[in-house]
Amino acid sequence: MDLKSIKGIGDKSAALFEKLGVYSVEDLLEFYPRAYDCYNEPEGICNTDAGTVIAVKGKIASSPQMAFGNRFKILSAVIRDEEGTAFKAVWYNMPFLKGKLKTGAVYIFRGKISYKGQNIIMEQPDIYSIGEYDKIVNMMQPVYRLTKGLSNKLVTKAVRSAINEYIDDNDYLPGEILKKYDLINHKEALINIHFPTGKEDRDGARKRLAFDEFFKFIMVLRQFKERDNGQSNEFVISRNELTDKFIKTLPFSLTEAQTKVLAEIEKDMSSKRTMNRLIQGDVGSGKTIVALIAMIDTALAGYQAIMMAPTEVLARQHYEYIKKTVSDNNLPFEVAVLTGSMGAAARREESGKIKSGKAKIIVGTHALIQDKAEYDNVALVITDEQHRFGVKQRETLAFKGKNPHILVMSATPIPRTLAIILYGDLDISVMNGMPSERLPIKNCVVGTDYRPNAYRFIENEVKAGHQAYVICAMVEESENVEAENVVEYTEKLRKAMSKDIRIEYLHGQMKGTEKNAIMEKYAAGETDVLVSTTVIEVGVNVPNATVMMVEDAQRFGLAALHQLRGRVGRGSAQSYCIFVNTSKAKSATQRLDILNKSNDGFYIASQDMKLRGPGDFFGIRQSGEMDFNIADIYTDAEILKNASDAADGIENGDIIIKADEADRFDMEISKCYKKANDKINL
Repeated sequence: MDLKSIKGIGDKSAALFEKLGVYSVEDLLEFYPRAYDCYNEPEGICNTDAGTVIAVKGKIASSPQMAFGNRFKILSAVIRDEEGTAFKAVWYNMPFLKGKLKTGAVYIFRGKISYKGQNIIMEQPDIYSIGEYDKIVNMMQPVYRLTKGLSNKLVTKAVRSAINEYIDDNDYLPGEILKKYDLINHKEALINIHFPTGKEDRDGARKRLAFDEFFKFIMVLRQFKERDNGQSNEFVISRNELTDKFIKTLPFSLTEAQTKVLAEIEKDMSSKRTMNRLIQGDVGSGKTIVALIAMIDTALAGYQAIMMAPTEVLARQHYEYIKKTVSDNNLPFEVAVLTGSMGAAARREESGKIKSGKAKIIVGTHALIQDKAEYDNVALVITDEQHRFGVKQRETLAFKGKNPHILVMSATPIPRTLAIILYGDLDISVMNGMPSERLPIKNCVVGTDYRPNAYRFIENEVKAGHQAYVICAMVEESENVEAENVVEYTEKLRKAMSKDIRIEYLHGQMKGTEKNAIMEKYAAGETDVLVSTTVIEVGVNVPNATVMMVEDAQRFGLAALHQLRGRVGRGSAQSYCIFVNTSKAKSATQRLDILNKSNDGFYIASQDMKLRGPGDFFGIRQSGEMDFNIADIYTDAEILKNASDAADGIENGDIIIKADEADRFDMEISKCYKKANDKINL
């Protein structure tokens, strides 16, 4: 249904919703709150993270003081909570409160916490009598992502109207599944995720909606696999003796895991069935060289192999490395590259080599799909997990009706039991262990007082000829969140370090050409320290980078931090990772200590699951196809297994779908399959 069918949404409001990716009534219903304004039980203020809104029962310990700033009248008072911890409450342009705040009076103060040195500040708190707060305690109000011109009130009203007007009590899931897995009705779940009366309602709604996402995803994957399993191998490719010679020329020996995965790939490509395989390997485990060997085998068999990279810089780097490798080993074929920023003349030249079949290995970005490139005889397509559906875009890639072998590479550290479910349409190869020439990264978790030492350490590494990354959580300073930001931090770093150290910054809001230029400059060694957001997570390979310093490390998920850490330790020199913990909470220290003690992504993922548990409402957001709307593959591991179990039950007949349930069920799953195919064909 069109969004404008909802009362109160016209062209202007619809355009604002579209900026947030909400185009239909269905999108709006799945536009879940990013948080809730929760009127929790009052608690002690000690060890509260900056930026957290809490309620504190406190006694006014001193007479309120009024100060006058350039733009504000600032009223402040010292409060002591029930444990005796003092904090300062601050109000802006609210002088009328001075007469209300009597020394010795006890109230509930509710506001956002910040720190100035050792002093705890509660900013602009609301004040309630104990009786007033008792009436609203445990109530929850939805807080949505917004864009300029769109208010939380309007979104709330639109969602409520959509539920009332378009959702009935009929459920697509069979009653047997609802009962077996203790799931609430779909309409009830939508009401309780948007407008919960308490934590229990919200958790039940989230459980049901997370189950839906996993269940539909698994059912669609299995339909893809059923479709793909019927495809016979049109490109039988075996190991070539020139490939064996190439492997012997490598300046390192393949690990046992690399050799094992190569054997699995070669068995697939020489079998009767088209390969659909995932290489699941930790950051830095050597997936790229395995992929290159598979491409060389393909090229030597007379076919074309495609590798799609997530960024232009990485695509260009892969291209230069492969081109040099082919030349150095006198291999009898050419290498081509296609990216979005190429000029018309260069594009024509590369496209000509591809169409004619001269180029047997083709590297690129989305341009391989988006541009109308014509291929000669593609037999192998290699992508990373961020292009999950890209691996199935056979028609779009103009393969003339033939089905190439598919290889997906993933560095997301998902425990194997979950990976088997999530990548249900692919056979899985696990690549564990690191190349022997790489030294383990040395880690440390530090507080903010360690920064001067960290800066000196980075300076020394730069003087020794190496480079460093500094990661910040934000692009620019925000009034709402106290976190280090890229732009200001770069200036601070330039003042703190020697003038001859070259420091640049990078963030996702820059134009693509600007980002590419900065990364290419860094990769070429023309920048010593790069201050960046997580945009470098899937960035270029810079073996010379030996230090990664992450500010506000507690704000990142452990999986994201591990991916970031993978940007260093890629050369032969010893590398280091410094995690700066700006939180006073014990839980933050406990989580970061997992990274401090291990460089194993799969171990980190499993420990993170245990530590966070299923009650964590806002989990890590995975990249690529693992980016579910509400479900989280780590915290919701048990729900994921239940969804897989339910799909098994339907397939093998253990779960019976009644006659009056079948049409709704089939319609919903068919809709999901069609949406996936539409996404493929975009």
